[in-house]
Amino acid sequence: MADIATDAAPSAATAVPRRRPLVLPSTHPPSARGRTGVEVVIDGWRFEFEVEDADIHDLRRRATATREAGADHGPTDVRAIIPGRVVSVAVVAGDDVEAGQRLLSVEAMKMENELRAPRAGTIDRIAVGPGQTVELGDTLIVLR
Repeated sequence: MADIATDAAPSAATAVPRRRPLVLPSTHPPSARGRTGVEVVIDGWRFEFEVEDADIHDLRRRATATREAGADHGPTDVRAIIPGRVVSVAVVAGDDVEAGQRLLSVEAMKMENELRAPRAGTIDRIAVGPGQTVELGDTLIVLR
């Protein structure tokens, strides 16, 4: 976000001018991820920005935040969060994965949803394959 100075004139040499956000109109329609494109031209240089709603950004940050490695012990089932069709599987049994690493993608309502590792571990079992239909709550991968 760009800042511009307000009309307030400094009253002393140590005064700091107040700032307010510069709000620009959207020049592109929102994307599928809820981001809006903004185009800014300064001295002939064209800059394109993707702007995301703060609540969506916070939700995405919390969803992909790494957890402490020792927080979970034993096998963890990664389950389908929405009914759909498995598009791709990015891991194989025996792979070591880090927290937040992409495991597989499920297509639902013409949108592709990535499922990521909830913690670091080793892939114990993969219960689905590309093209397979899954229902809400089905076990997709077992992580140990």
